[in-house]
Amino acid sequence: MIFNMKKYCSIILLLIICFNNFSQNKGSKVENLQNFDKKKLHFGYYIGLNQYNFKIDYKENPNYTTQVEEELGLNIGLIGDFRINEFLNLRFEPGLHTNKGALKFNERSNFTQNSDTLRSVKSTYIHIPILLKFSSKRIDNYRPYLIGGISTSFNLSSNENSPEDNKNNVFRLKSNNLYYELGFGIDFYLQYFKFSPSIRGLFSLKNEIVPDNDIDSPWTGNIKKFSTRGFFINLTFH
Repeated sequence: MIFNMKKYCSIILLLIICFNNFSQNKGSKVENLQNFDKKKLHFGYYIGLNQYNFKIDYKENPNYTTQVEEELGLNIGLIGDFRINEFLNLRFEPGLHTNKGALKFNERSNFTQNSDTLRSVKSTYIHIPILLKFSSKRIDNYRPYLIGGISTSFNLSSNENSPEDNKNNVFRLKSNNLYYELGFGIDFYLQYFKFSPSIRGLFSLKNEIVPDNDIDSPWTGNIKKFSTRGFFINLTFH
């Protein structure tokens, strides 16, 4: 995941450089949207990419490995922004996040077929964060910021209430979760709208695993805690 994070950070850096050059070419000393940040309330939307991973804690040191196979997913949502003062805003960003990954359970002696080693983890989240945005002083037509807060989500694909478990090829997670989020971005003030690319990390505060019915299950029997780690790139338009 570290390699991919570096790749995505490079993409967002390239976007920042491109928009910075665009601003300079247009004459950055002429400020666009001069009164935009003085509004008490404004709205927008975002679209972006996500990559979910999982942190696994074990009851005992395992003599086998569990690998997380990651894929890119999609974020889309709305933004409500409330101005508290010149440098601080309260953000509400409800959205829909979709993702598909897999867990590979290696070297279990009691697996009878290859299909036992792989479990698909499909997720469709209704994601609801409440965040504080700390902005720096505006410099010409751009303004860096930090953002952080808490969020909850409802996983519509969790299988939490399914009577079947991994023995029937069903991996179960809890449908509701709680996270904290941290990130940074830059506001670019263009002629007609504000564009804000950002990078954000998401960290679960809860144990999400629903154990198999068999307490000695080779899939979940030794798992003490299973929690989400996420990485987002969002492109925001106001």
